[in-house]
Amino acid sequence: MEKIAQPQSSFMKLCRKLSPKRKDSAAESQHIKNGDHDKNRHIEAVFAYMDANKDGRISPDELQKSFMTLGEQLSDEEAEAAVRLSDTDGDGMLDFEEFAQLIKGDDKCSEEEKKMELKEAFKMYIAEGEECITPRSLKMMLKKLGESRTTDDCRVMIRAFDLNDDGVLSFDEFALMMR
Repeated sequence: MEKIAQPQSSFMKLCRKLSPKRKDSAAESQHIKNGDHDKNRHIEAVFAYMDANKDGRISPDELQKSFMTLGEQLSDEEAEAAVRLSDTDGDGMLDFEEFAQLIKGDDKCSEEEKKMELKEAFKMYIAEGEECITPRSLKMMLKKLGESRTTDDCRVMIRAFDLNDDGVLSFDEFALMMR
């Protein structure tokens, strides 16, 4: 069962990586209608990214390749288990509704699970041997995600959440940004 939970957590990480302005705070629950629309738009973007052949469905192979693009490994068995977990029509693929349910179902995870997910996501943004997100490491990760930014753009992004003005993001600053 743990191997199945791993892909779900990774889906949420992927959503957050592709949609860094995603918010889940209770203060924003007043705007549920707009929030749901924005969240669905983000899920649609992730779905479109993973649906490499644009057939409206994500196969275990497409899922696995998407993870590799992001520098994560997903075994054949894990990819198949992730698809099987939410494949309600039994076709061996995830259509948009099944994919959205898989991602939305992850919203119910515990605070400890969310913190672990954040730590894993944070590690993806830091360069080897570093302990924080630098403009250079942010630029490299955004490039892997297909988003081209200059180092100066990345400095501006970091500055928006850099509470101690040291020019980098610590895990705590990253966690605040992701809320």
